[in-house]
Amino acid sequence: MQYLFSTLLFLHGVIHLLGFIKAFNLVNIQQLSAPISKGAGLIWLLVFVLFVVSGITFLTKHQWWSILAFLAIILSTFLTILAWKDAKFASIPNLIILLVAAFSLSQVVFNQKISNEISQLIGQSGGFETPKVTTEQLAGLPSPVAKWLKVSGVVGKEKIHSVWLSQKAKMKMKPGQENWNSATAEQYITVQKPAFVWKVKLNMSPFIKITGRDKFVDGKGEMQIKIFSLVNIVNEKGVKMDEGTLQRYLGEIVWFPSAALSPFITWEEIDSRWAKATMDYKGTKGSGTFHFNEKGDFIQYSTLRYKGNEPDALRCEWVIDVKEHAVINGVGIPVKMTATWKLDEGDWTWLKLQIEDIKYNLN
Repeated sequence: MQYLFSTLLFLHGVIHLLGFIKAFNLVNIQQLSAPISKGAGLIWLLVFVLFVVSGITFLTKHQWWSILAFLAIILSTFLTILAWKDAKFASIPNLIILLVAAFSLSQVVFNQKISNEISQLIGQSGGFETPKVTTEQLAGLPSPVAKWLKVSGVVGKEKIHSVWLSQKAKMKMKPGQENWNSATAEQYITVQKPAFVWKVKLNMSPFIKITGRDKFVDGKGEMQIKIFSLVNIVNEKGVKMDEGTLQRYLGEIVWFPSAALSPFITWEEIDSRWAKATMDYKGTKGSGTFHFNEKGDFIQYSTLRYKGNEPDALRCEWVIDVKEHAVINGVGIPVKMTATWKLDEGDWTWLKLQIEDIKYNLN
C-alpha cells in the first residue's frame, strides 16, 4: 500500500510536468489543448517538484510529507480549474492524496500532543530524592504486601520514581466479539506525583487504524480514541473517569512495586494472601484488592470500577489476572495478564496484555 500510494504521488507529479513542457514548447503536447503561459508553466513545474518531493518524504517516513502534499494539491487544483477541459480528471488523484495527507497530518498532530503530555509528565518526576527501599520501611505494611515487596526484589534498590514500558496486546471492543484485535502500546508513569500517559495503536482491520490515549494527571483521568488519528470515537473525562483511571493506576503499581510505599496509598490486611489498598490523590479516591500466592507473587487485582462514563454508568467488578511473571532490570513483575469485566450476563475478558520491555528512573 505504501509503494502504491508513493507511485501515485510520483505519477501525478510527472503529469504536471507536461504543463511546463508545453509552456516552453519543449515538446508538442497534444493532450493539453489550451495555451499555457510561461508563468503558468513554472507553476506546473513547481507542482511537479512538490509531488515528487512529497513522494520521497512519504517513502522515507518523514512526518511532514503531508504539508508538501497539501501545497501541491492547492496549486494543482488551481491549475486544474484553469485547464478544466483537459485536466478535470486530475481532481480524482488530488482527492485521494488529500484524504491520505489529512489522515497523516492528523496523526502527526495527535502524536505531537501526546509527546508534549509525556514531556510534561517526565519533567515533573525530577527533583525528588530517591532513597533505597529498606526492610524497616515495610514494617507498617500488611504481611502479604511486605512479602511481595521482598520477593519482587525492590528492597535494597532505589525507589522507583518514573517508568517507561512497552506492551503488546490483544483486545475486544465489546462483549460477544469473536476475534481479537492486535495492538501495541507504550506507557510513561510517575510515582511522586502519581500520573501516567498511555498510548495505544489498535488494528481493527487492514484498512482501519485506531490510536488511543489514556492519561491520569493531577488526579484527573481522560480517555481519547481516534480513528485514523482524525475522528474522535471516544473523548471522555469526568469524576467517574477520574476514579476509574486512578483504580487502573493503583492496579498497575505491580509493575513498579516500590510505589506501594507511596504516601497516597493506605493498606489494610485481609488475610495472609489478600490486602486492600486505597489511593487518595488530589480529591480522587479509589480502592482495590490485591491477591498474592504462597510464594509472595502478586497474582490478581480486583476493584469495583465504573464501566463507562455515562450518567447512569454503574460500578462492575474489574479483575486483572496474572498469567506469567519475569524478572526485568532486577525487579520481579507480572508480564502476561488478562483483564476481565464481571458482568451480569457473564465474564467478559477484553484484554490480553504482555510487557515487552520496562525501564525505571528515566533521565
